[in-house]
Order: sequence, then C-alpha cells, then structure tokens
Amino acid sequence: MEPETKQTPAQLIYGISDRPPIKETIFAAIQHLSAIFVAIITPPLIIAGALQLDLATTSFLVSMSLFVSGLATYIQCKKFGPVGCGLLCIQGTSFSFIGPIINMGLTGGLPLIMGSCLVASPVEMIVSKTFKYLRNIITPLVSGVVVILIGLSLIKVGITACGGGNAAIANGTFASMENLGVATTVVLCVLFFNRCKNKYLRMGSIVIGLVIGYILALFLGMVNTDSLNTISWLDFNFPMPFKYGLSFNISSIIAVGLVYLITAIEATGDVTANSMISGEPIEGEKYLKRVSGGVLADGMNSALAAVFNSFPNSIFAQNNGIIQLTGVASRYVGYFIAAMLVILGLFPAVGIIFSLMPEPVLGGATLLMFGTVAAAGIRIVASQKIDRKATLVLAVSLSMGLGVELMPDILAKMPEVIKGIFSSGITTGGLTAIVANALIRIKD
Repeated sequence: MEPETKQTPAQLIYGISDRPPIKETIFAAIQHLSAIFVAIITPPLIIAGALQLDLATTSFLVSMSLFVSGLATYIQCKKFGPVGCGLLCIQGTSFSFIGPIINMGLTGGLPLIMGSCLVASPVEMIVSKTFKYLRNIITPLVSGVVVILIGLSLIKVGITACGGGNAAIANGTFASMENLGVATTVVLCVLFFNRCKNKYLRMGSIVIGLVIGYILALFLGMVNTDSLNTISWLDFNFPMPFKYGLSFNISSIIAVGLVYLITAIEATGDVTANSMISGEPIEGEKYLKRVSGGVLADGMNSALAAVFNSFPNSIFAQNNGIIQLTGVASRYVGYFIAAMLVILGLFPAVGIIFSLMPEPVLGGATLLMFGTVAAAGIRIVASQKIDRKATLVLAVSLSMGLGVELMPDILAKMPEVIKGIFSSGITTGGLTAIVANALIRIKD
C-alpha cells in the first residue's frame, strides 16, 4: 500500500471535520454561493435560449438546476457509504454538456435530453471504479483537447447570445447596436471588477457585471415584463420527477456518454485539488476511496438531475479558491450551501427574474466564461510534453472537432445515427483524440 501524503496548509483555519461557529459558517456559505450561483443558472438559460423555450419552462429549468445542485452538494459533502467524497465539494450544472444537449434538444426536445442524460450517467459511475486504468487512455493530453473544444464550441453560443440569440435572428434585430452595446458593457464591467484589488469585487465580478447589464437593458426597454402577469410569484416550484417525459436515441446517448467520461476525469482532478488544500491525503487508500466516491456521486447526481428535470452536474473547481481565501474547509459549510440552493430552487421568483434576462446580458458574461474554459484546456495541454506524437494527436483531434463545428454540412450525407454522434465537435474531437492517442503511442 502506498504511504499517505498529507498536506497541511498553514492558512487553513477549519479542517473538513471541524464545525465553525454559525456566523462564520453562514458567511463562508454565502461566499461560496456567490461564486457558483451564476454558473449554476447559466447552462439552463443558454439551453432554453437556444431551444426558444417559453418563460414558464425556462424558469422551471433554472429553479430545478438550483434545487438539484443543492441535493447533489449535500450528497457530495455528507458522503453516504461509498457515495460522495466527504469534502467541501460543491456541485452545479455542468457547462461541458451544453453543446451536445442543444443538439439533442433541437432534434427531440427536453424528453430526449433527459432520457439520454439519464441512460448515459452510469458511464461516470463505472469510471469511478476503474479510473486508475482509464487514466492510461484518457491522458491529460486527451482531456486538454476536449476541454479546449468545449470552450471553443461554447464561444459560438456566447457570441450568438451577445447578438441577441436565435429570437433576434428570427425577428431581424440580431447584432443591433443595443444588443452589442449591452453585451460590451457587461464584458467591460466584468473585466474591470476582475482587475480590482479588493478580493470581494474580484469574486463578484461576473455577478456585478450581470446586474449592471440587466439594469441597462431594463432602461433600454429590452426586458419583456408582459408575461409576468400570468405567473403567481407566491407559488412553490414543487419538484416533479420526469415532468417532461423521457425519450431515447442511441446516437445521443453515445454523444453525451463521452462527455460523462471526460467529466469523470475532471472530477478526479477537482477532488485531488480539494483534498490537497483541505490538508487531506493525496495518495494512498484513503485518497483513492475519496476520489472514487466523489466521481461516483458525480454520476449519480447527474442521474438525479435528469429525474428532476435538470441537466448533468459536476464538481465546481472555483470553490477550491474560496476555501483557500477563507481558510475554511469544513464540509459542514456545504450543508448550509446545499440548504440555500434548495430553498432558492423552490421559489419560482428566482427563476423568473433570471429567465427574463435579455440574451445580450448573459452573452457578455458567458463569452468570458467560455473563453476561460478554452484557456483552461490550453493550460492542461501546455503542462504536457508536446513532442512529435503529441503534436499529431493535437492536430488530428482539433482539426476533426473544429471542422465539424465550422462546417456541420460535412455530415449531411451520413446516416442519422452517425450524424447524431458526430454532430458535436466535442464528441468528434474527443473520440478522435482517444483513438489517435492510443494508436500513435502504440505505433510510432
């Protein structure tokens, strides 16, 4: 058995099993919530915009994303038997699935999305028990390529939102001065506050940018409040399992299954990083059980999300920075975060407010967020030795992935099953990277 290596950060005030005073617990929970709130609600807003869903449906999807993130966070922090990592790991709606989900939604609507995400979720659960072996196949180079493709493919979604989204394309107002002006204002505000020396302004830069953009859009008459009269603000959003039904498609299941595979590898890294900054072992049997439990919970929580009409969940890496900032690694803080998310998800007013947000406001913030995703992938690739073999893997996988994104008609003559699998650049590039990495390593 490998010896356990335990890191003890000098700045850590409360370890994972400590119980901070209630005031400090709530304060730390609010800081974590401010760092993840926008990231949790952004995927359903983007997906709803791309699928042109009505306000009531969009609001419900936003609410369920918050509700499920709360449940998932509690499971991850509490740890039930082999399920969960037992760390202050926060779960939220994953950005990685947005591209494939939009493709599925345009084909079969919400039933196909929920069905495919539910049936494919065991991929991550299986990986949780075999990730030691799969890491020889899904190397950092492969993961880096997929993360780059996720970021680059989402930039198209972000820039479309900046112009006004699909609705603006339909009514002829796409890329109007109002839309671009609001989106640019949000981008500049996020950049400005992100560069501030005050740590709280940096942490809240995206939220502040969204609020300023929202207010500007309100003054410009871009916020449609007519539909508010049809919705009761006092109602609760009771979770309704399988509200939109389920449908299945083998090509969609394969496409989303690949993303689950990559998400499992990302979750491994997130749990490792969290263990290190929390003063827990990063080697040995205890560490392996913790990582396995974290990835298993990741997959089970994504299945839970599909049941409650939400989208796949993943561990949020940004919360590791909050732990370092506050010195609080107590998993009991996670219980409070989970409760806050569940409560917010039960009140439709929260979902309605954000569902009314004009697409240029959201686009201005997400454009930077998606660019950051691509930059993270570049960092992963850059951390590896880029020799001739690695260059070949990068060349073929990026060419195939971006090729499909830039010229989707290349698949026009293919059978529907093939089109369903390879219509996403993430899937095409990811599968190419896995195969190319294996073949080029075997045969020089």
